[in-house]
Amino acid sequence: ITDWVVKEACRQNSEWQQEGYPAIRMAINISPRQFAQDNIARRIFNQIICSDLAPKYVELEITEGALMDDVEKSNQILKELKNRGIHISIDDFGTGYSSLSYLKKFHIHTLKIDQSFVRDVMEDADDAAIVSAVIAMAKSLRLNVIAEGVETDEQLQYLAGKGCNEAQGYLLGKPVSAEEFKIFFNAKPK
Repeated sequence: ITDWVVKEACRQNSEWQQEGYPAIRMAINISPRQFAQDNIARRIFNQIICSDLAPKYVELEITEGALMDDVEKSNQILKELKNRGIHISIDDFGTGYSSLSYLKKFHIHTLKIDQSFVRDVMEDADDAAIVSAVIAMAKSLRLNVIAEGVETDEQLQYLAGKGCNEAQGYLLGKPVSAEEFKIFFNAKPK
């Protein structure tokens, strides 16, 4: 099913661009099972190219657990994807069991802080410390940081104050259909 998700996401993004909407990078979750498959980088790249979409408009989200199953193989896949212009995010960061030393080796662009830390960041000093530390660490490694599960203005302000680059969650928008999403483009087709 993940092959279909990649193909459909790329097709939709390409369609929006052909209709004259602004070009955006679309994030696509890759399952651990798919990430472990042979030739995954080539297969994903071929799906992107077949949809007439430039690779820079695709961001693959991979959980840290999936990356740690076979670190050397994972790093080769990440390097190949990144070299082809595809953006890479480690999804649900902080919930897995990766060694921080791998962050400097992995070919990635973004860390996504898991919502389990963001949820109680205003009430739980330990969650606040973890979030602050992840943001600071990512910044020092020149990585983009996205906080998942932002649901209140207070959370958003806290994260912005700590230097978090981006946020996602119900505060900013709930899941919508492709047609409903066009409203958020803030532009009309040319």
